[in-house]
Amino acid sequence: MKRIALTLIALISAAVISAANAAEWPDRPIRLIVPFPAGSSSDVVSRLLLQKLGEKLGQQIVVENKPGASGTLGVDAVAKADPDGYTMGLITGSTHAVSPALGTKLPYDPIKDFLPVSMIGAAPYVLVVSPKVEAKNVKEFVALAKSKPGKLNYGSAGLTSLANLASAQFASQMGIELTHVPYKSSAQSVIDIIAGRLDMQFATIAPVQPNIASGQIFALATTGKKRSSVLPQVPTMIEAGVPGYDVTLWMAFVMPTGTSNVIVARLNKEMTAILESPDTATQMRQRGFEPDPGPPGDVTARIKSETETWRALVAKIGIKAH
Repeated sequence: MKRIALTLIALISAAVISAANAAEWPDRPIRLIVPFPAGSSSDVVSRLLLQKLGEKLGQQIVVENKPGASGTLGVDAVAKADPDGYTMGLITGSTHAVSPALGTKLPYDPIKDFLPVSMIGAAPYVLVVSPKVEAKNVKEFVALAKSKPGKLNYGSAGLTSLANLASAQFASQMGIELTHVPYKSSAQSVIDIIAGRLDMQFATIAPVQPNIASGQIFALATTGKKRSSVLPQVPTMIEAGVPGYDVTLWMAFVMPTGTSNVIVARLNKEMTAILESPDTATQMRQRGFEPDPGPPGDVTARIKSETETWRALVAKIGIKAH
């Protein structure tokens, strides 16, 4: 009985200390790990939001870009960080839905190793092609692909990227065969599309918008249910003749499991206020993202739902993780 009593006292003391620390939080800068390169859409949007969040918290939030292995490297660093409230992480549909759906051996558990803070938002891709591709719309591209089975190629930031599965779903629905060319980053593949070494790609909108405007690459369709406010002249895949096609890249902030729920609740409250601000919404839409505030549980629900969706596609077309 004495041992049990001592254990209970220790647990209560730890809880009191944890609560006290959470009450004083934050008293130093916070680190956000972004598992993608600087200048990527996820990085740009994160920095926009973190500037506003830092102002609300009264502390600087420092971005640490840790790209590699389609985002797995950086996300794993978040999972293994000290849960003291001073490390946040960015996750996406690629890191937390596509990778599990592919059966990829991950160094982290997408659900158990993270505490969701807030959904950030979602952005459609845009299907872009090289000027050397003789197709000015999706129908013409499909016809061209059918005339050259396996000859047209597409780029993505790796097998476990959402852009890869977006391409695979398109090919499956349209009954065409495309060849996948993995890149370390989408920025590199866009260079090859402009040069004509790569035929197509499902790209995030903001980085390629200047290339589309200048005519260096052509936009055939966007992948959301409704047209993008950034590219209102470009039809959706559904409008272009791909029934029910709806793929968006979502992003969320998380913290390592074990972080105080008091801290997570404070962050969610502040992020919700930021995302509901008309000024923030405008700035995010200019970058191709639709704000998506809500409780932390929304992140977990999204992970589970999309993992099942992509798992079904993977089983149907036989994609295997390498």
